Amino acid sequence: MSNGELLQIHPVELQFSFELKKQISSSLQLSNKSDDYVAFKVKTTNPKKYCVRPNTGIVMPRSTCEVIVTMQAQKEAPPDMQCKDKFLLQSVIVSPGTMAKDITPEMFNKESGNHVEEVKLRVAYVPPQPPPSPVREGSEEGSSPRASISENGAEFHNASRTYAEPQDNSSEHIVGYSVYIT
Repeated sequence: MSNGELLQIHPVELQFSFELKKQISSSLQLSNKSDDYVAFKVKTTNPKKYCVRPNTGIVMPRSTCEVIVTMQAQKEAPPDMQCKDKFLLQSVIVSPGTMAKDITPEMFNKESGNHVEEVKLRVAYVPPQPPPSPVREGSEEGSSPRASISENGAEFHNASRTYAEPQDNSSEHIVGYSVYIT
């Protein structure tokens, strides 16, 4: 956990269970241990590849906020499964009662004399974890549940144990159908 003056950030390395043609999410926990309102802003070196929700916000005094970072589906694997993408989380103390809609880019401008704390986060790709074997009614004996899971596009949970939002090809959308692999 990174212990900044304003926000504690966990984890400091975003881990994605990399799979081709799959959108994958990872989460960040931002904890404000102070009595101040803290505004944050998340930036990345590769904005077309990632979706960050929320990318700006307010962490109330003595509370925690979750930020979901979603990597868009990739068409090809990077060399050696290494990722050079980085994220920058900026935070600044704001007036009590400040709301997310009140956040402006000027708040994070150091040249204006603002005390802006910055924490750099790295990205790492990890192998996908095999999902638990589902119990299927009427499944044929001798069929491989693992093969049918990878064939029907089930979502995997990443290393930080966050829930990946189901996509249109998620197994949740095909419950009740039999899948036969020949």
